[in-house]
Amino acid sequence: MDTRVAPGLRPLTELFSMSPEKKLKITALAGGVGASKLLLGLYQVMDPRLLTIIVNTGDDIVLHGLKISPDLDIVTYTLAGVVDSARGWGFRSETFHSLKRLAGYGRSNWFNLGDRDLATHIHRTALLAEGKTLSQAADSIRTALGVKSRILPMSDDPVPTIIDSNEGPLHFQEYLVKRRAEPVVQGIRFEGADSARPTPGVLEAIHDADRIIICPSNPLISIGPVLAVPYVRELLRARREKVFAVCPIVGGKSLKGPSDKMLAQLGHQPTALGVAKLYADFTGAFVIDPADKAQVTAISALGMKVAILPTVMKTLSQKRKLARALLQL
Repeated sequence: MDTRVAPGLRPLTELFSMSPEKKLKITALAGGVGASKLLLGLYQVMDPRLLTIIVNTGDDIVLHGLKISPDLDIVTYTLAGVVDSARGWGFRSETFHSLKRLAGYGRSNWFNLGDRDLATHIHRTALLAEGKTLSQAADSIRTALGVKSRILPMSDDPVPTIIDSNEGPLHFQEYLVKRRAEPVVQGIRFEGADSARPTPGVLEAIHDADRIIICPSNPLISIGPVLAVPYVRELLRARREKVFAVCPIVGGKSLKGPSDKMLAQLGHQPTALGVAKLYADFTGAFVIDPADKAQVTAISALGMKVAILPTVMKTLSQKRKLARALLQL
């Protein structure tokens, strides 16, 4: 048998010798920074061509005339190996000369856009102006960066996340980046969700997956928008026994971002149990950190199996270890 392959692809002999869990067809629902850690682990311990990632686009925003898709880009840059791991977003060793020049012209500069990152946004905006869809733009970007997994925006239709706060309605990026999550959250809306259509391939990826993983992302504003797209939550319910959710809260604190604060302000418990209650209708197995093992009985009472695994991923080894454990559950 000829085992020669194109650069970057695994030899056929290696694929045939893979353990069964590495041959699983995986679909993941993801936000940005928190999700990308687990996704990188999955990408490295399984055949990446069997991984499909459905990404939140509620964070998308138009700035300086450019269509910016933060979560899509974080996931793509991470799997491409070019992300700034310290920040968790943008390109490594990035410069910000263009942003400084924009500020010099009197334009807002509260949203950090690096010089190489701007090329991504210019390319995406140009493709959309040519009549391409957001999913086609996302595929063009991930292909150019050499990412083997399929990356799908949740919808080609705009579904901006709006935070109703004590300061009035704010786009999520204004709330998080411009106001540093200081306003009090009184409600969350996903504008246009009712009429949005799932991106081609989204429902098929959920239906055909051997396992569906809900990444450790903010349940309200990262996973919430994906669930708000018509048919997604219903299909997950139908495949509940195949759904594994990784909790983004450890010891009552969010691993990344303001998840704990937002949960509390909206009347939810900022705990593993609080997140489990939000996911109970469509999740068959809930993964928590050993720090929250005291909540196993309460979470099990919701009708979910509970797995206790280290979910804090500070190193590449920890990311791979959690990914491998999820595939073997």
